[in-house]
Amino acid sequence: MTTSVITDKVFVLGDEVNTDLNCSSKYLPGKDSAFVSSVAFEKLQPGFAKSMSDQGGGIIVAGANFGINSSREQAVHVLHLMKVKCIVAPSFGRQFFRNAINNGLPIIECDTSQIHANDELMIDLNHGTVSSSKGIKLSVKPLPQEILKIIEVGGLLNFITKHPDWNFAA
Repeated sequence: MTTSVITDKVFVLGDEVNTDLNCSSKYLPGKDSAFVSSVAFEKLQPGFAKSMSDQGGGIIVAGANFGINSSREQAVHVLHLMKVKCIVAPSFGRQFFRNAINNGLPIIECDTSQIHANDELMIDLNHGTVSSSKGIKLSVKPLPQEILKIIEVGGLLNFITKHPDWNFAA
């Protein structure tokens, strides 16, 4: 479950991050998600998962098309195990975007060029703002209330269990 305001340290990845390659046991036969989370993004940025683990998780800030070509829900499960609180990127692969929402992982689309590694971010999901410890203030399109409700309860299956009639107002 998440709150509408997320504050944490930034961990930066680049453009075109294909989570099938970086967060998938497809390339690590016989390994479970816990192991994959300990080596996620290793080929892209050695030590990334360890850095996140050492800090107790954080916010991933990435370039364009994060999650491109990803149809695996496992990519989001691995990110949850890494204690990723939110992903901020200019754009996402559409299947990854939907998998993130369906599995309760907040994601925000905005220009990330002014956000740097080790910055602290405060993201207000309800108001559509991203503020950094360096004084950067970005206004982003807020996620629709329906999506915020799904994220709030930890994903689509939890939402359907809690609201079988799809009453978003409840």
